[in-house]
Amino acid sequence: MPSAIHTQDLAKGYGRTQALHPLTLDVPAGAVFALVGHNGAGKTTLIKLLMNMIHPTSGTATILGRDTATLTGEDFTRIAYASENQELPDWMTVGQFLSYLKGFYPTWDDAALVQQLELPLDRKLKHLSRGMLMKAALASILAFKPSIILLDEPFSGLDPLVRDELIEALMVRVRPRSLAGSEALSAVPDADRPTILISSHDLAEVESFATHIGFLHQGRLLFAEEMTTLTSRFREITLTLPPPAPGEPTITLPTATGVPDSWLLLEQTLTAARFVHTHADTESIPAQVAAVFPTPYAPDIQVAPMTLRAIFLALAKSGRAPAVPA
Repeated sequence: MPSAIHTQDLAKGYGRTQALHPLTLDVPAGAVFALVGHNGAGKTTLIKLLMNMIHPTSGTATILGRDTATLTGEDFTRIAYASENQELPDWMTVGQFLSYLKGFYPTWDDAALVQQLELPLDRKLKHLSRGMLMKAALASILAFKPSIILLDEPFSGLDPLVRDELIEALMVRVRPRSLAGSEALSAVPDADRPTILISSHDLAEVESFATHIGFLHQGRLLFAEEMTTLTSRFREITLTLPPPAPGEPTITLPTATGVPDSWLLLEQTLTAARFVHTHADTESIPAQVAAVFPTPYAPDIQVAPMTLRAIFLALAKSGRAPAVPA
């Protein structure tokens, strides 16, 4: 199955500033792909390149098999975009805004969205709260049933209730009919549901519904993979080191260069150590610990799962991509 989004060495520079380093990415059809990273990481740059709002310095990108540099008006009847800073015609009422857009899309149907999002059709856009404006923007792109949806920080600055309502509106469009409530989406590509690429700082919310995840750091893509794979291989490891027996030498603590590449952020004292393991699902933690801490007594090992936020912070602090297993 071809990718819904594909980039090959896509890059964008502004003079001496490289906003996006050469990036190769595949987003499967039907995926809900979350793009995370700090401010200035390159998330908005990537989305604008995909929408042909700006032109790349080098490399190429395709959406639904079409080169993004040659997208036409007809293509945008299948491609939707919304951002936190999106400008809407604030002199229009919500009803006028939706009616105006209806003429451009033969598949338009906003009735259920207006009801679900409780949109005030007779109120002018300039009089709406930030949350209600984002609801109107989301309704305007979901109503024509796009094949691909690009969202740039749609939850920024919104209260939890509005975020939940926006996410539910998205999930109604992408969740298979056999699933109900908040049941998770399968990471298996499904061409029958739209593909979503969403950038967000709200890691807890993204974790609740994304099927795939990509981490941009200082304009570089550190990794991109299925969410379930990421969360299954990252673990926080805590070691309780035994005190030396009478007559035994003090434990010699390892240096950063003496530990496996899959260990991040090793912190240690004479009696304890803690680190993040990036391949805990495929590598033997006890065997690695025994090799790194050759003590007369085996350390007590505690293995704890990590949230997406904890994984994100560990990678950002380490400043490097997780090691790929041999």
